[in-house]
Amino acid sequence: MAIYTLDLAEPPPGNVRGGAITIGNFDGVHLGHAALVAELHQQARAVGGPGVAVTFDPHPLKLLRPELFQPVLTTPLDRGQLLLDLGVDHVVLLRTTPELLQLTAEDFFWGVIQERLAARAIVEGANFRFGRGRGGDVDILARLGEQVGVRATVVPSVMWQNKPVSSSRVREALLQGAVREAAVLLHRVYRVRGTVVTGRQRGQTLGFPTANLEGIETLIPGDGVYAVKVRVGLNSWPGAANIGPNPTFGEQARKVEVHLIGYQGDLRGQELTVDFLERLRDTRAFQSVEELVDQLRRDVARAEDIARSHGR
Repeated sequence: MAIYTLDLAEPPPGNVRGGAITIGNFDGVHLGHAALVAELHQQARAVGGPGVAVTFDPHPLKLLRPELFQPVLTTPLDRGQLLLDLGVDHVVLLRTTPELLQLTAEDFFWGVIQERLAARAIVEGANFRFGRGRGGDVDILARLGEQVGVRATVVPSVMWQNKPVSSSRVREALLQGAVREAAVLLHRVYRVRGTVVTGRQRGQTLGFPTANLEGIETLIPGDGVYAVKVRVGLNSWPGAANIGPNPTFGEQARKVEVHLIGYQGDLRGQELTVDFLERLRDTRAFQSVEELVDQLRRDVARAEDIARSHGR
C-alpha cells in the first residue's frame, strides 16, 4: 500500500497497473467515497488486480477558476492516507498541470486510464465528470470502456437525511459550525493542523493560555467556541478552541486559538492536530473581563466533559 505522486508523462509503477481504478478529487474522503472504495475492492478482486484511487494535486478548480476555489477539507497526503485506510491498495496523486487539464475525455481515457494504468475496471459515482471542460461523463466512460473490455460500474450516491453526501455538503456544515453533522458525513471528526505562533498572550493573563495557530491548509470551521481534542506529538489533550475575532477587546482579526486543558509547557513552533468534537456557542462581546472569565470557565468544563466522552 503506497501513495505515488506522478506527473502526467511519468510512467506509474507496475503495481498500480492492470486492476480496478476510481478517479476523483475525493476531498474529505466522506461516506460517499467509502462506498466507491467498497465497490472498487470488489471489482479489483474480480479482475485479479490492485484497487487504485487516482486523485489530483492541486484541486483542478485552483487552476481553472481560482476565484471560485475554496479551501480543501484534506491535504493531499491526508486524503491519500484516508483512502488507504478505507482499503484502497494504492493511491496515484497526479500533479494538476495545464497540460493535464487540456486533455479531452477521450484523450484522458486512452492516455491515462488505458496506456498508463492499463485499467481493467472503473468505478465512479453517477455525477463523475472528466476531461477538458468536464466533457466526459459515466456514459462516455462506459462507451469507451466497452471498446476494450473495461467494465464501468456506477455507484449510487450515499444519502443522509434524504440528501446526497458530498464534499460541498461537508464544507457547508463546517462553515455553519455544525461539526457534529460533518462528523456523520465524514464518519470521523473533522481535523485541522496548524503551527503555534506567538500571540498577544491575553489568555495567559486571564488564566486560560491559548495556542495561536497559523499555517492551516484546510478549511477552518465557522466562527464559534468548540470542544476539541488536541494532539501534541504522541499525546492528546482535551481542549477548547475559539475561532473568530475577539470582540470583548475590540480585536477584529479572525484567529484560531486553542486552550489545552491541563497542559503545561511552551508550544511555540510546534504543530498541533485539532479534532473538532462539538460547537459550544457563538463568539460574542462580554460586558467585562470578569464576565468573560466566568464564561471561559464554563466553556472549559463543558469541553473537558465532551472530550472525555470521546475518549481522551
